Amino acid sequence: MTAQPDKVLMENPNSPDRPVRVDADKYNAMREAILTVLPPSAPGLAVAEAKTRLLPLLPDTLFPGGATAGWWLKGVQLDLEAKGMIAREATKPLRLHRLK
Repeated sequence: MTAQPDKVLMENPNSPDRPVRVDADKYNAMREAILTVLPPSAPGLAVAEAKTRLLPLLPDTLFPGGATAGWWLKGVQLDLEAKGMIAREATKPLRLHRLK
């Protein structure tokens, strides 16, 4: 019998009553990378620039060659926004920064 991977609840501010259970290792790796690269104040970083900066920080065992990093970046971004840990600026392109 194989062990089930640990899961965490990922929230979305657009669907606050519908958290999703996701892989804890991938979530935590992306969360740490996002919080490492985002500056603590506005104007923050554009999402594309944040992705470029965080890709080298992700473990290749979880994100081989950056595979699925875009999906996880967006999902964890929305979760951190829902939890009040990061904020978006009303700019185009979208820019993000840490709050805490």
